[in-house]
Amino acid sequence: MAKVAFIGLGRMGHGMAGRYLDAGFDVAVWNRSKAKAEDLIARGAGWANSPADAADGADAIVTMVADDEASRSVWLGADGAATRMKPGALAIECSTVSHQHALDMAHDLRGRGFVYIDCPVTGLPEATASGKLTLLVGADAADLERAKPYLAPIGNVVRHFGAVGTGTVFKLINNLMGAVQIASLAEGVAMAEQAGLDMKLVAEALGTGAVASPQVIRHSKRMVARDFTGASFTASLRHKDAMYAVRLAEGLLADAPLVGRAAVEAYTKAKAAMPDEDEGRMIEIVSRPK
Repeated sequence: MAKVAFIGLGRMGHGMAGRYLDAGFDVAVWNRSKAKAEDLIARGAGWANSPADAADGADAIVTMVADDEASRSVWLGADGAATRMKPGALAIECSTVSHQHALDMAHDLRGRGFVYIDCPVTGLPEATASGKLTLLVGADAADLERAKPYLAPIGNVVRHFGAVGTGTVFKLINNLMGAVQIASLAEGVAMAEQAGLDMKLVAEALGTGAVASPQVIRHSKRMVARDFTGASFTASLRHKDAMYAVRLAEGLLADAPLVGRAAVEAYTKAKAAMPDEDEGRMIEIVSRPK
């Protein structure tokens, strides 16, 4: 039986780890808080005391952590996975990290005899339970082929963008565009409210008109109703992704007027006011009385 180590049991990671159990893998899990692993342990997962313990003997190590710093720690820290991984093991980075970080991890882990691919995901947390995430992969073709049995349980769509790092490039583009849309949506909703428009009609028109993207459809009614139950993505995480994306854009698009910078500024304020709240609460930042 193949062994998978899963590191990081947040909103997305928890469901992803569960999918490996459903698929019959021998699964070891690690998270900063063991409480988030209790139900997985009850289902048969082994608890590891560190990322290194989780990686010991694993054929594939999958990470789903918050940012570059957390990723570097769980891979390369004193108790990081790389200290105990067996030669040739697959290192699958599902975290959304910066492009340079993905390149650095690939260089370092490959230098130690491991195979690194970047594989950030898209999809709401509920999609994890049914394995219907979309996987955005950067990998050599042969490495991707080898990794497919470990990707199949968590995603039903694999988009292979090219060499290591390209999956992360697209994920940052995707999340930057989401940040711009949500921030501008909050601005538009606040304008409509201040102008005295029929907000029920505004929500309907935004969700069905020319600007209706999945983000607008999802968040317009929530913003109008100020109903943010079922949070799926926090202001803090969106800020981090937008910041990484703008950093990449500044390197690729010299002297271009980057609208992403305005989104980062908006999310800087949202992160300061409500870091762990749903990103849709951006409307409360925009419409807050002066």
